[in-house]
Amino acid sequence: MKNKLLTTAFLTAFLASPAAFSADTPADKNADTYRLLALFGDVFEKVRKDYVEEVTDKKLVESAINGMLSSLDPHSGYLNDDSFKDMQVQTKGEFGGLGIEVTMDSGWVKVVSPIDDTPAHKAGIKPGDYITHIDGTAVMGLSLNEAVDKMRGKPGTDIKLTIRRKANPDAIDFTLTRAIIKIKPVRYEVREDDKVGYIRINTFSEKTTESVKKAVKDISKGLDGKPIGYIIDLRNNPGGLLDQAVAVSDLFLESGEIVSTRSRNPEDTMRFNAKPGDIADNLPIVVLINDGSASASEIVAGALQDHKRAVIAGTKSFGKGSVQTIIPIVNHGAIRITTARYYTPSGVSIQAKGIEPDIEIKPAKLEEIAYNDIRSESELPKALSNDSQPKNKSAKNKKAKDAFTKFDQPAPQDYQLDRAIDILKGISVYQKPTDK
Repeated sequence: MKNKLLTTAFLTAFLASPAAFSADTPADKNADTYRLLALFGDVFEKVRKDYVEEVTDKKLVESAINGMLSSLDPHSGYLNDDSFKDMQVQTKGEFGGLGIEVTMDSGWVKVVSPIDDTPAHKAGIKPGDYITHIDGTAVMGLSLNEAVDKMRGKPGTDIKLTIRRKANPDAIDFTLTRAIIKIKPVRYEVREDDKVGYIRINTFSEKTTESVKKAVKDISKGLDGKPIGYIIDLRNNPGGLLDQAVAVSDLFLESGEIVSTRSRNPEDTMRFNAKPGDIADNLPIVVLINDGSASASEIVAGALQDHKRAVIAGTKSFGKGSVQTIIPIVNHGAIRITTARYYTPSGVSIQAKGIEPDIEIKPAKLEEIAYNDIRSESELPKALSNDSQPKNKSAKNKKAKDAFTKFDQPAPQDYQLDRAIDILKGISVYQKPTDK
């Protein structure tokens, strides 16, 4: 009898204590979920009934969905029908807008990178800028999609962006004219004087890999098949399609892992490996990156760096090491959610860390220091003449001296690129013949 009473008392205390409930059972989890959904329904009805202005059910539901997704991380969100269509067009390399890649940072819209030859790039907007106002309206409190929608508009119309920039205490106003943005994924140049092939990858869209192949082929043809190496410029490249980043990396690698993606479930881990064939014939490569190089750009830089296939130069990259999946919702646009992190071949995640360059090259401007006092033996009093020199040589020396002090030669336009070419030349000089 005593044992029975003790058991009954124990069960009574157990059932009376909230902490004694097991929250791990499926039934309890479902009950909690239903209670929370009921809370959502109650709030939804209150807003419909009592909000100061009438709001459509569609707006309330879409805003709720977007709030749920955008609260997870800066890259997840809801795409309504129009936004989804714009995204599909953008991956094909042509869309309307300002040509600016943005993300959310502590409630502010942060510029990841302006795209080359677009209104944002021409106006002087830089990676790391914070957009605080759009046409005088504060962006604080807006979702990323809402801010992007405000920046979109009819080509030819003007928009004013207010920017905050590091090292500048004052707000900067930019007036830009919206345009149809036609992204050329790859630009390239044959630098005959240096015998260097320069390949600028602007974005990773559907045509990027084929464009890089054409660039290498044309550069080799332009230099009679004898380039000393290639510069791959990924500065201010905001990323794009994962499969294109893998394919571009594969162009320059003979074997080995390019990147792996790891999601919540270990069995969903994916690894992408290179196939034999290096279209650059193992010639040296220097990859330029900066804080505007993100996502797919970092996959390429990380793969070539880990395999010692290229020297990475410039400044640390942006550090976006996550994978977003677009999931269409029938008749209701799509959701974009972060489904995995990606890792470089050495197993390192660059999320919020970035790719560190092998050789840091900060943006700079070179200026020659003008001076008139050129010291040499010939300037000393009673200096002996050079008997093997023509008599009019001194006059030529004077002309050369005068010309030297005028500094007519223009300063280098791109310090980082010039230094990358120097690095490439140095590698080509000391590269073993068997490596070619």
